[in-house]
Amino acid sequence: MSGTAAPCSSGVTSERAPPSSGMYKLEVELRRGHNLAVRDRGGSSDPYVKFKLAGKEVFRSKTIHKNLNPVWDEKTTLIVDCLSDPLYVKVFDYDFGLQDDFMGSAYLYLESLEQQRTIPVTLVLKDSQHPDQDLGTLDLAVTLTPKDSPIEERRDSTQQSVRLSELHRKSQLWRGIVSIALIEGRNLIPMDPNGLSDPYVKFRLGPQKYKSKTVPKTLSPQWREQFDLHLYEETGGVLEITVWDKDTGRRDDFIGRCQLDLSTLSKERTHHLELALEESRGSVVLLVTLTASAHVSIADLSVTPLDDPQERREILRRYGVMQSFSNWKDVGIVQVKVMRAEGLMAADVTGKSDPFCVLELNNDRLQTHTVYKNLNPEWNKVFTFNVKDIHSVLEVTVFDEDRDRSADFLGKVAIPLLHVRNGERKSYALKNKDLTGPTKGVLHLEIDVIYNTFKASLKTVVPAERKYIEEEPKVSKQLLQQNFNRVKRCIMVLISYGTYINSCFEWESAQRSIVSFVVFVVVVWNFELYMLPLALLLLLVWNYFFSSSRGTADSAEAVFDWEDEEEDKEDKESEPKGFMGKLYAIQDVFISVQSALDDVASYGERIKNTANWTVPFLSWLAIAALCLATVLLFLVPLRYLVLAWGVNKFTKKLRDPFMIDNNELLDFLSRVPSDVQVMHYRELKVDLGQSPRRRRANPS
Repeated sequence: MSGTAAPCSSGVTSERAPPSSGMYKLEVELRRGHNLAVRDRGGSSDPYVKFKLAGKEVFRSKTIHKNLNPVWDEKTTLIVDCLSDPLYVKVFDYDFGLQDDFMGSAYLYLESLEQQRTIPVTLVLKDSQHPDQDLGTLDLAVTLTPKDSPIEERRDSTQQSVRLSELHRKSQLWRGIVSIALIEGRNLIPMDPNGLSDPYVKFRLGPQKYKSKTVPKTLSPQWREQFDLHLYEETGGVLEITVWDKDTGRRDDFIGRCQLDLSTLSKERTHHLELALEESRGSVVLLVTLTASAHVSIADLSVTPLDDPQERREILRRYGVMQSFSNWKDVGIVQVKVMRAEGLMAADVTGKSDPFCVLELNNDRLQTHTVYKNLNPEWNKVFTFNVKDIHSVLEVTVFDEDRDRSADFLGKVAIPLLHVRNGERKSYALKNKDLTGPTKGVLHLEIDVIYNTFKASLKTVVPAERKYIEEEPKVSKQLLQQNFNRVKRCIMVLISYGTYINSCFEWESAQRSIVSFVVFVVVVWNFELYMLPLALLLLLVWNYFFSSSRGTADSAEAVFDWEDEEEDKEDKESEPKGFMGKLYAIQDVFISVQSALDDVASYGERIKNTANWTVPFLSWLAIAALCLATVLLFLVPLRYLVLAWGVNKFTKKLRDPFMIDNNELLDFLSRVPSDVQVMHYRELKVDLGQSPRRRRANPS
């Protein structure tokens, strides 16, 4: 059983119990928590509290970060029409981008409260799965008073619902963007026996977290990473920075920390900062830029931004050709109408679910409200995101809000922005967590994407934004075998081309060998370097008109023989005990090989998919680049181009010491989906004959 209230003796009356029906006003003051449960790796939690009445959420507190004894001091007024329904209080640990962790719950039985008095109450938090675990307590102050006017009560209840919805909406919206470039560390302390360290940096701004790459064996690491965080009003704008030394097989060593109060920085300019570590020697060098809020909003269908002709014209003008050279980071906007879902999976024992949707675009994350006890929910909400990279993928996940646990997964779809047809209302069949197969339910969305093509093209050859929260790689025999087969397929393609060329040398076909010989002599005799990009250009044009591989979602799926989900579960149930210290090194090597195979296979598939017009935007961009390369190599002698390239490479560090280096070709290929991603983004066929609405309309 969940914990129950332990009110002060003066607050409980056994002489006269109030009637269980009627109109009552319940004023609750959430004061503080004591000795709450640890849910984060750092030995702390980010707790917030939910109140539920008659199965519906009626209050959600603010989140107190990194505190096991939080002080909220928040008040709310609830309308109660039946005292037999207890107030259900739940505590969660907030995790940005992940499912929140359950920290305990308790019931406050309203029938035992004395009316018209403020009563201090202590709630003992419990977990029904672990009844003996000490999860701490909550301090409340409650006042129960009767309501005289039902009309006034209904008005208060409506206003309360509107306020709660508005608070839920505003709590998700950010007021600005903090762009951070982590440049380097200086004079860090050694943590390893060799007199060096393997440093990496963790950033935290309110609920948001970011972890840098690890630079091995150095006391002056060069990270040169850039990322953006959202700046919320409630966070106070304090950026927490910690530096760690990576250790394999044991806990990482703490090097030092520092803080940066963002409210002291002026906006719309870049600040070059060197922050000294507080608990040790050394410092980190950052470039920090604060900009105004991106175009993000949540609205009802009745106030859809792009449905207003004047606002739509303004947005089209903002991202038109004439604005191609202003604010290069603002590529466009995407508007998502989340209408409804049908035929969802029943996640509760009652045969129903409490579904809500989470929309993610890179690191931007918004969600709908919860529709309780419904397998065919209607949300009718409009979400607007700022597009920083047109190659981003919109992920929409449906969860079931669980009473005592973290939210249950119901289904997911992944939609590349370049696959969107503006204004088209589509039905998306939900997939499983891995996006490898269907699950129960259909999601109805309408998406509009407006962007500037020139800005989108420029963003294609710069490093892609990395997700802040990603699952740690796990050892998987099945994944290793799959990646090995992908590499094998790419190698077999090269071997088949080599075999074909060798067959020309061997004169297996006289006609083919004669033609090949003539082509070889003509090309070598008249060879110019511009013919190389011209040949690739001709290959793209040939595939555009004659290839049957365009839109290779079906062919990519056919390549993969996905195993049953039971095999995945079998891999996950690895033995956690016994010689773990010795196995850490083997596990790291295994993961490295697994990841290397994935990288090699992915780049091979991406080159193929560029030529196959899997993403027409990227293939057109490749054609433009190859045309430009052909013209340059035709008009400008090669020695001048090589000289310009070398001068640029040698002087880049001198011209801008803080420049973050990149490879334009690899950045371009990173935007091309691999065969696995193509299969993930493929839309499942919707069987409209199975729709609940159709069955009701056609009972026969």
